[in-house]
Amino acid sequence: MRSHALKKKAFLATAAAAGITMVFPVLCAASENDIQTYTNTDFAMDTVVSETLYTTGDDINSKLTSVLTDVETNLLSWTNESSQIYKVNADSGKDKEISDELSGYLERLLKIAKDSDGAFDPTIGKLIRLWDIGGENQKIPEEAEIKNVLKDSGYQKVSLDGTTIRMDEGCSLDLGAAGKGIGCDVVSDFLKTQEDVSGMILNLGGSSVMAYGEKPDGSDWKVAVTDPRDVEGDYLGAITLEGGEFLSTSGDYEKYFMEDGKRYHHILDPKTGYPVWNGLDSVTVVCDSGLLADGLSTACFVLGMDDALELLEKYNAEAVFVDEDKNVYLTSGMKDRFELMKNTYTVKELQ
Repeated sequence: MRSHALKKKAFLATAAAAGITMVFPVLCAASENDIQTYTNTDFAMDTVVSETLYTTGDDINSKLTSVLTDVETNLLSWTNESSQIYKVNADSGKDKEISDELSGYLERLLKIAKDSDGAFDPTIGKLIRLWDIGGENQKIPEEAEIKNVLKDSGYQKVSLDGTTIRMDEGCSLDLGAAGKGIGCDVVSDFLKTQEDVSGMILNLGGSSVMAYGEKPDGSDWKVAVTDPRDVEGDYLGAITLEGGEFLSTSGDYEKYFMEDGKRYHHILDPKTGYPVWNGLDSVTVVCDSGLLADGLSTACFVLGMDDALELLEKYNAEAVFVDEDKNVYLTSGMKDRFELMKNTYTVKELQ
Protein backbone atom coordinates (compact mmCIF):
# COMPACT_ATOMS: atom_id res chain seq x y z
CA MET A 1 0.00 0.00 0.00
CA ARG A 2 1.43 3.36 -1.00
CA SER A 3 0.37 6.32 1.04
CA HIS A 4 -0.06 9.83 -0.31
CA ALA A 5 1.15 12.57 2.03
CA LEU A 6 0.57 16.27 1.39
CA LYS A 7 3.66 18.38 1.79
CA LYS A 8 3.79 21.44 3.98
CA LYS A 9 5.76 24.16 2.25
CA ALA A 10 5.85 27.93 2.55
CA PHE A 11 2.34 29.29 2.87
CA LEU A 12 1.36 29.92 -0.75
CA ALA A 13 2.42 26.42 -1.77
CA THR A 14 0.98 24.92 1.39
CA ALA A 15 -2.48 26.39 0.94
CA ALA A 16 -2.72 24.87 -2.52
CA ALA A 17 -1.25 21.51 -1.54
CA ALA A 18 -2.95 21.09 1.80
CA GLY A 19 -6.41 21.74 0.52
CA ILE A 20 -8.32 22.72 -2.50
CA THR A 21 -8.36 26.44 -2.89
CA MET A 22 -6.09 29.27 -2.04
CA VAL A 23 -6.56 33.00 -1.92
CA PHE A 24 -4.60 35.09 -4.36
CA PRO A 25 -2.07 37.25 -2.50
CA VAL A 26 -3.13 40.86 -2.14
CA LEU A 27 -0.89 43.90 -2.17
CA CYS A 28 -2.71 46.92 -0.85
CA ALA A 29 -1.52 50.26 0.47
CA ALA A 30 -3.28 52.04 3.29
CA SER A 31 -6.26 54.05 2.11
CA GLU A 32 -7.00 57.66 2.90
CA ASN A 33 -8.94 56.38 5.89
CA ASP A 34 -5.75 54.80 7.23
CA ILE A 35 -6.90 51.26 6.61
CA GLN A 36 -3.98 48.95 7.33
CA THR A 37 -3.35 45.48 5.89
CA TYR A 38 -2.25 42.70 8.23
CA THR A 39 -1.45 39.20 7.02
CA ASN A 40 -0.80 36.11 9.08
CA THR A 41 -0.16 32.41 8.59
CA ASP A 42 -0.79 30.08 11.49
CA PHE A 43 -2.04 26.61 12.36
CA ALA A 44 -5.44 25.81 13.86
CA MET A 45 -8.17 23.21 13.47
CA ASP A 46 -5.46 20.81 12.27
CA THR A 47 -4.74 22.89 9.18
CA VAL A 48 -2.84 25.90 7.84
CA VAL A 49 -4.71 29.16 8.43
CA SER A 50 -4.15 32.20 6.22
CA GLU A 51 -5.56 35.57 7.24
CA THR A 52 -5.52 38.93 5.46
CA LEU A 53 -7.15 41.65 7.56
CA TYR A 54 -8.08 45.23 6.63
CA THR A 55 -8.65 47.48 9.62
CA THR A 56 -8.12 50.95 11.05
CA GLY A 57 -7.44 49.33 14.41
CA ASP A 58 -5.00 46.79 15.77
CA ASP A 59 -3.86 43.56 14.17
CA ILE A 60 -6.23 40.93 15.61
CA ASN A 61 -5.16 37.99 13.45
CA SER A 62 -3.68 36.14 16.43
CA LYS A 63 -6.96 36.64 18.28
CA LEU A 64 -8.86 35.13 15.37
CA THR A 65 -6.57 32.09 15.38
CA SER A 66 -7.34 31.70 19.08
CA VAL A 67 -11.05 31.84 18.31
CA LEU A 68 -10.62 28.96 15.85
CA THR A 69 -8.56 26.94 18.32
CA ASP A 70 -11.23 27.44 20.98
CA VAL A 71 -13.96 26.17 18.62
CA GLU A 72 -11.96 23.04 17.89
CA THR A 73 -10.85 22.36 21.48
CA ASN A 74 -14.06 23.08 23.35
CA LEU A 75 -16.76 22.33 20.81
CA LEU A 76 -15.91 20.10 17.85
CA SER A 77 -12.99 17.80 18.68
CA TRP A 78 -13.79 14.10 19.09
CA THR A 79 -10.37 13.47 20.71
CA ASN A 80 -10.19 16.28 23.29
CA GLU A 81 -11.90 15.29 26.54
CA SER A 82 -13.00 18.87 27.22
CA SER A 83 -14.87 19.09 23.91
CA GLN A 84 -18.66 18.90 23.87
CA ILE A 85 -18.62 16.44 20.96
CA TYR A 86 -16.27 14.17 22.89
CA LYS A 87 -18.62 14.21 25.87
CA VAL A 88 -21.71 13.56 23.72
CA ASN A 89 -19.98 10.55 22.14
CA ALA A 90 -18.88 9.26 25.53
CA ASP A 91 -22.47 9.45 26.82
CA SER A 92 -24.21 7.98 23.78
CA GLY A 93 -27.46 6.37 24.79
CA LYS A 94 -28.11 9.01 27.45
CA ASP A 95 -29.69 12.45 27.44
CA LYS A 96 -26.97 15.10 27.40
CA GLU A 97 -27.11 18.87 27.81
CA ILE A 98 -25.14 20.86 25.25
CA SER A 99 -24.67 24.56 24.57
CA ASP A 100 -27.08 26.65 22.51
CA GLU A 101 -24.24 27.11 20.04
CA LEU A 102 -23.64 23.39 19.43
CA SER A 103 -27.35 22.65 19.39
CA GLY A 104 -27.81 25.25 16.65
CA TYR A 105 -25.03 23.76 14.56
CA LEU A 106 -26.32 20.22 14.96
CA GLU A 107 -29.87 21.23 14.08
CA ARG A 108 -28.68 22.68 10.77
CA LEU A 109 -26.37 19.75 10.03
CA LEU A 110 -29.10 17.21 10.71
CA LYS A 111 -31.34 19.13 8.31
CA ILE A 112 -28.68 18.86 5.58
CA ALA A 113 -28.46 15.15 6.36
CA LYS A 114 -32.22 14.74 5.98
CA ASP A 115 -32.45 16.92 2.86
CA SER A 116 -29.59 14.98 1.22
CA ASP A 117 -31.10 11.60 2.18
CA GLY A 118 -28.07 10.85 4.31
CA ALA A 119 -25.40 11.74 1.72
CA PHE A 120 -24.07 14.04 4.42
CA ASP A 121 -24.13 12.26 7.77
CA PRO A 122 -22.43 13.54 10.94
CA THR A 123 -22.77 10.15 12.66
CA ILE A 124 -20.14 8.19 10.70
CA GLY A 125 -17.38 8.82 13.22
CA LYS A 126 -16.65 5.12 13.68
CA LEU A 127 -16.49 4.58 9.93
CA ILE A 128 -14.05 7.48 9.48
CA ARG A 129 -11.78 6.14 12.18
CA LEU A 130 -11.96 2.61 10.77
CA TRP A 131 -10.52 3.75 7.44
CA ASP A 132 -8.26 6.41 9.06
CA ILE A 133 -7.48 7.86 5.64
CA GLY A 134 -4.69 10.39 5.98
CA GLY A 135 -3.81 8.95 9.39
CA GLU A 136 -1.12 6.60 10.59
CA ASN A 137 -3.23 3.44 10.27
CA GLN A 138 -5.06 3.94 6.99
CA LYS A 139 -6.20 0.69 5.42
CA ILE A 140 -8.91 -1.01 3.41
CA PRO A 141 -11.12 -2.53 6.10
CA GLU A 142 -12.73 -5.93 5.82
CA GLU A 143 -16.33 -5.80 4.61
CA ALA A 144 -17.48 -7.27 7.90
CA GLU A 145 -15.76 -4.45 9.79
CA ILE A 146 -17.53 -1.86 7.63
CA LYS A 147 -20.92 -3.46 8.17
CA ASN A 148 -20.27 -3.60 11.90
CA VAL A 149 -19.64 0.15 12.25
CA LEU A 150 -22.39 1.14 9.83
CA LYS A 151 -25.00 -0.36 12.14
CA ASP A 152 -24.08 2.36 14.65
CA SER A 153 -24.41 5.24 12.18
CA GLY A 154 -27.38 7.09 10.74
CA TYR A 155 -28.46 10.67 11.34
CA GLN A 156 -31.86 9.38 12.47
CA LYS A 157 -30.13 8.04 15.59
CA VAL A 158 -29.72 11.63 16.87
CA SER A 159 -32.54 13.75 18.29
CA LEU A 160 -32.54 17.28 19.68
CA ASP A 161 -34.94 18.87 22.12
CA GLY A 162 -33.68 22.39 22.64
CA THR A 163 -30.26 21.96 24.21
CA THR A 164 -30.84 18.30 25.10
CA ILE A 165 -29.33 15.77 22.73
CA ARG A 166 -29.98 12.05 22.72
CA MET A 167 -27.99 9.70 20.55
CA ASP A 168 -28.39 5.94 20.26
CA GLU A 169 -25.82 3.98 22.20
CA GLY A 170 -22.74 3.26 20.10
CA CYS A 171 -23.35 6.13 17.69
CA SER A 172 -20.43 8.53 17.22
CA LEU A 173 -20.54 12.12 15.98
CA ASP A 174 -17.80 13.52 13.77
CA LEU A 175 -18.31 17.08 12.51
CA GLY A 176 -15.08 17.16 10.50
CA ALA A 177 -16.99 17.51 7.24
CA ALA A 178 -18.36 20.85 8.45
CA GLY A 179 -15.84 21.91 11.09
CA LYS A 180 -13.84 24.39 9.03
CA GLY A 181 -17.04 25.96 7.76
CA ILE A 182 -18.23 26.38 11.33
CA GLY A 183 -14.87 27.97 12.13
CA CYS A 184 -15.41 30.48 9.33
CA ASP A 185 -18.87 31.31 10.67
CA VAL A 186 -17.51 31.89 14.17
CA VAL A 187 -14.81 34.24 12.86
CA SER A 188 -17.37 36.09 10.74
CA ASP A 189 -19.61 36.60 13.78
CA PHE A 190 -16.64 37.85 15.80
CA LEU A 191 -15.65 40.33 13.09
CA LYS A 192 -19.13 41.83 13.16
CA THR A 193 -18.34 43.02 16.69
CA GLN A 194 -15.13 44.73 15.51
CA GLU A 195 -16.05 48.18 14.20
CA ASP A 196 -12.49 48.88 13.03
CA VAL A 197 -12.45 45.93 10.63
CA SER A 198 -13.55 46.74 7.08
CA GLY A 199 -12.62 43.48 5.37
CA MET A 200 -10.95 40.11 5.68
CA ILE A 201 -10.20 36.96 3.72
CA LEU A 202 -9.79 33.80 5.80
CA ASN A 203 -8.51 30.55 4.35
CA LEU A 204 -8.67 27.35 6.39
CA GLY A 205 -6.42 24.78 4.78
CA GLY A 206 -7.63 25.79 1.36
CA SER A 207 -10.86 23.81 1.67
CA SER A 208 -12.88 26.56 3.40
CA VAL A 209 -12.67 30.28 2.60
CA MET A 210 -14.54 33.26 4.01
CA ALA A 211 -14.75 36.74 2.49
CA TYR A 212 -15.83 39.48 4.90
CA GLY A 213 -16.57 43.11 4.06
CA GLU A 214 -14.54 44.63 1.27
CA LYS A 215 -11.03 45.55 0.22
CA PRO A 216 -9.90 49.16 0.60
CA ASP A 217 -9.66 49.56 -3.18
CA GLY A 218 -13.09 48.02 -3.76
CA SER A 219 -11.72 45.22 -5.97
CA ASP A 220 -13.21 41.74 -5.98
CA TRP A 221 -12.30 38.94 -3.64
CA LYS A 222 -10.88 36.21 -5.87
CA VAL A 223 -10.15 32.64 -4.82
CA ALA A 224 -8.13 30.24 -6.94
CA VAL A 225 -9.37 26.67 -7.29
CA THR A 226 -6.72 23.98 -7.65
CA ASP A 227 -6.71 21.45 -10.45
CA PRO A 228 -7.71 18.24 -8.59
CA ARG A 229 -5.16 16.26 -10.55
CA ASP A 230 -2.38 18.83 -10.30
CA VAL A 231 -2.58 20.00 -6.70
CA GLU A 232 0.94 21.40 -6.60
CA GLY A 233 0.88 23.03 -10.01
CA ASP A 234 -1.31 25.36 -12.03
CA TYR A 235 -4.76 26.40 -10.89
CA LEU A 236 -7.95 25.18 -12.49
CA GLY A 237 -9.66 28.55 -12.24
CA ALA A 238 -10.71 31.46 -10.07
CA ILE A 239 -14.01 32.26 -8.36
CA THR A 240 -15.15 35.76 -7.42
CA LEU A 241 -16.68 36.08 -3.95
CA GLU A 242 -18.68 38.89 -2.42
CA GLY A 243 -18.24 40.01 1.17
CA GLY A 244 -20.32 37.76 3.39
CA GLU A 245 -19.92 34.70 1.18
CA PHE A 246 -18.27 31.41 2.03
CA LEU A 247 -16.63 28.82 -0.21
CA SER A 248 -15.96 25.16 0.47
CA THR A 249 -14.47 22.44 -1.72
CA SER A 250 -14.69 18.69 -1.27
CA GLY A 251 -12.41 16.55 -3.42
CA ASP A 252 -10.95 13.09 -3.69
CA TYR A 253 -7.36 14.35 -3.50
CA GLU A 254 -7.04 16.00 -0.10
CA LYS A 255 -6.47 12.74 1.74
CA TYR A 256 -6.11 9.45 -0.06
CA PHE A 257 -3.98 6.41 -0.71
CA MET A 258 -3.57 4.25 -3.80
CA GLU A 259 -3.81 0.49 -3.94
CA ASP A 260 -3.90 -1.66 -7.08
CA GLY A 261 -4.36 1.51 -9.12
CA LYS A 262 -7.47 2.58 -7.21
CA ARG A 263 -7.83 5.80 -5.25
CA TYR A 264 -9.17 5.37 -1.71
CA HIS A 265 -10.04 8.85 -0.48
CA HIS A 266 -11.54 10.33 2.67
CA ILE A 267 -15.05 11.19 1.41
CA LEU A 268 -16.99 8.12 2.46
CA ASP A 269 -20.48 7.14 1.35
CA PRO A 270 -22.55 6.72 4.54
CA LYS A 271 -24.67 4.07 2.82
CA THR A 272 -21.95 1.79 1.44
CA GLY A 273 -19.15 2.58 3.89
CA TYR A 274 -16.66 2.95 1.03
CA PRO A 275 -15.10 6.02 -0.62
CA VAL A 276 -17.35 7.66 -3.19
CA TRP A 277 -16.55 6.71 -6.78
CA ASN A 278 -19.04 8.46 -9.05
CA GLY A 279 -16.86 10.19 -11.62
CA LEU A 280 -16.44 13.45 -9.69
CA ASP A 281 -13.02 14.76 -8.68
CA SER A 282 -14.21 17.81 -6.76
CA VAL A 283 -17.20 19.98 -5.87
CA THR A 284 -16.91 23.63 -4.83
CA VAL A 285 -19.91 25.31 -3.20
CA VAL A 286 -20.50 29.02 -2.56
CA CYS A 287 -23.25 30.33 -0.28
CA ASP A 288 -23.89 32.68 2.65
CA SER A 289 -22.86 30.29 5.44
CA GLY A 290 -19.63 28.46 6.16
CA LEU A 291 -21.44 25.55 7.78
CA LEU A 292 -23.75 25.18 4.81
CA ALA A 293 -20.98 25.51 2.23
CA ASP A 294 -18.94 22.83 3.98
CA GLY A 295 -21.82 20.43 4.56
CA LEU A 296 -23.27 20.92 1.09
CA SER A 297 -19.97 20.36 -0.70
CA THR A 298 -19.66 16.97 0.98
CA ALA A 299 -23.30 16.08 0.33
CA CYS A 300 -23.05 17.10 -3.32
CA PHE A 301 -19.88 15.09 -3.84
CA VAL A 302 -21.55 11.98 -2.40
CA LEU A 303 -24.82 12.51 -4.31
CA GLY A 304 -23.19 13.08 -7.69
CA MET A 305 -23.86 16.04 -9.93
CA ASP A 306 -27.36 15.20 -11.17
CA ASP A 307 -28.85 14.54 -7.74
CA ALA A 308 -26.96 17.44 -6.15
CA LEU A 309 -28.66 20.16 -8.18
CA GLU A 310 -31.98 19.95 -6.34
CA LEU A 311 -30.19 20.18 -2.99
CA LEU A 312 -28.22 23.25 -4.10
CA GLU A 313 -31.40 24.97 -5.26
CA LYS A 314 -33.07 24.28 -1.92
CA TYR A 315 -30.25 26.10 -0.12
CA ASN A 316 -29.79 28.86 -2.71
CA ALA A 317 -26.19 27.76 -3.23
CA GLU A 318 -23.97 27.76 -6.32
CA ALA A 319 -21.43 25.14 -7.32
CA VAL A 320 -18.60 24.07 -9.60
CA PHE A 321 -18.36 20.36 -10.42
CA VAL A 322 -15.16 18.87 -11.84
CA ASP A 323 -15.30 15.34 -13.25
CA GLU A 324 -12.69 12.72 -14.08
CA ASP A 325 -12.95 13.53 -17.81
CA LYS A 326 -11.69 17.07 -17.14
CA ASN A 327 -15.06 18.71 -17.61
CA VAL A 328 -16.12 21.67 -15.47
CA TYR A 329 -19.85 22.17 -14.88
CA LEU A 330 -21.22 25.42 -13.44
CA THR A 331 -24.58 26.18 -11.88
CA SER A 332 -26.33 29.20 -13.39
CA GLY A 333 -25.20 31.62 -10.70
CA MET A 334 -21.59 30.54 -11.05
CA LYS A 335 -21.21 31.23 -14.76
CA ASP A 336 -20.39 34.92 -14.36
CA ARG A 337 -18.04 34.46 -11.41
CA PHE A 338 -15.88 31.51 -12.51
CA GLU A 339 -12.87 32.00 -14.77
CA LEU A 340 -11.18 28.92 -16.28
CA MET A 341 -7.37 29.11 -16.12
CA LYS A 342 -6.40 25.63 -17.36
CA ASN A 343 -6.73 24.77 -21.04
CA THR A 344 -6.75 21.03 -20.34
CA TYR A 345 -10.29 21.39 -18.94
CA THR A 346 -13.53 22.22 -20.73
CA VAL A 347 -16.45 24.18 -19.30
CA LYS A 348 -19.76 22.52 -20.19
CA GLU A 349 -23.37 23.42 -19.67
CA LEU A 350 -25.38 21.60 -17.01
CA GLN A 351 -28.22 19.65 -18.66
